[in-house]
Amino acid sequence: MSPPKKDRIYADKLVEVHGFEFNEEVADVFPDMIRRSVPGYEVLGTLLQIIARRFVSEGTHVYDLGCSLGTASLGIAEALYPERVKIFAVDNSPVMIQRLAGKLESLNRDFRISPVCCDVSEISIENASLVILNYTLQFIDPVKRDALLMKIYSGMTQGSAMLLSEKIMHEQVDEESFMQDLHDRYKLAQGYSDLEISQKREALENVMVRDTDTHHLERLRRAGFSRIYVLMKHLNFISYIAIK
Repeated sequence: MSPPKKDRIYADKLVEVHGFEFNEEVADVFPDMIRRSVPGYEVLGTLLQIIARRFVSEGTHVYDLGCSLGTASLGIAEALYPERVKIFAVDNSPVMIQRLAGKLESLNRDFRISPVCCDVSEISIENASLVILNYTLQFIDPVKRDALLMKIYSGMTQGSAMLLSEKIMHEQVDEESFMQDLHDRYKLAQGYSDLEISQKREALENVMVRDTDTHHLERLRRAGFSRIYVLMKHLNFISYIAIK
């Protein structure tokens, strides 16, 4: 298997920086992009498999909302195989879903993963023992976020879990500035240049709208969750596990 294509989307000075999109160009380099941009991403993949074994039971459904290339879905399927669990991998990017469908065709296993191309706010959630929202909510219109989490909660079985991972905004200005500086330094250590970091930040402005930790916790409680724990936190990236 050839190594992931290196992310150089913002390596050259652009005349105009357009809003970030999950298009063909991004799909080509996405594994490298997210690995080098999100601290703790690979650890989260391991934890997802552990959580799946803990919460998912045969005959239930798993929803990977905002699945991109389906890394989480494939990891969960591998962890649960050969149990008969249906995994819905949902994303509104046609190219991401096409790539995942192609990958599934090349595998010699029935992982029972169904790629679905649609807005995650529009899909029905039923009989769910595990729901994944990995760095997805921050790209959804803020006015739709409460309704989505409430719908997810309603479609989950008792004792099931939802994993929510986000890049948060810190409430204190000093802390936000400090964590952002460390994140920039992290990306420099991963081989990105100052130009790449600044142009990527500009592309994400108004496309990725972050919430504070307080806002996330309040929204999860409004949805109905009472058991909410921080699974892990790296700089300004946080993962919650919410249990019904």
